[in-house]
Amino acid sequence: MILTWLYVPGDRPEVVAKALHSGADAVIVDLEDAVSASRKEYARAATAERLTERPPVPVFVRVNALDSPWAGADLTALTGLHGLAGLRLPKITAPEQIAAVADRTGGVALHAMLESALGVERAYEIARAHPALRGLSLGEADLGADLGISAEAGLDWPRSRVVIAARAAGLAPPAQSVFPDIRDLEALAVSCTRGRALGLLGRAAIHPRQLPVIERAYLPGPAEVTAAQEIVAAARRTPGAVALPDGRFVDPAVLAGAERVVALARRESPVLS
Repeated sequence: MILTWLYVPGDRPEVVAKALHSGADAVIVDLEDAVSASRKEYARAATAERLTERPPVPVFVRVNALDSPWAGADLTALTGLHGLAGLRLPKITAPEQIAAVADRTGGVALHAMLESALGVERAYEIARAHPALRGLSLGEADLGADLGISAEAGLDWPRSRVVIAARAAGLAPPAQSVFPDIRDLEALAVSCTRGRALGLLGRAAIHPRQLPVIERAYLPGPAEVTAAQEIVAAARRTPGAVALPDGRFVDPAVLAGAERVVALARRESPVLS
């Protein structure tokens, strides 16, 4: 189960090498925003060379926007590499884009990034576009600029929108977008708590120091785990709806939530039934 995703620039192979041993659950090599136009070809070649062998943690690559001059070459260079866990597609606005990439890449796991009002409005259509699509997420910096959002609270509705779209399409809960201030770890923790309350699961990071904060925020605490284990145990003893001695009522929906908490505590994929 992936809770922490660490972004690294594709034109910095030495940084990529360090990221693979940073403690992140997965690494995202960025060929898009983190790489200048003059270094796109180098970043692509260095990333393809890195992924000829399987790395110690899953490595995903954020390719350039599909309408850019570089996207076609990105897809060609990366398709079929043994070390590639999946492709992250930025600035997606239509399901047809997913289908086109899926047809071209032959079953590579795809992840759609919604970074505009149009992308968010079409979230469910995009989530159902193709079996190769494994996840959704927001690109909150671009989306915030598109919508004129001036405070994090303005992102609550788009975040909920992608959570619901992903769940309705049978996809895993989306991860939260990056927190841009690598120094303010307290604010990062507060933001993660807000994201978890909205149904997001895990978060992308831009610096290794953010990883422990994200993990702590998204893993359930001891009291939460104990309460969930009590619910699961009670449900196993008495099938169907049951009231616990402390007054908590357990029905199938409550049980499903408790099972997700227990799975998270074990770092297993959450139950999505």
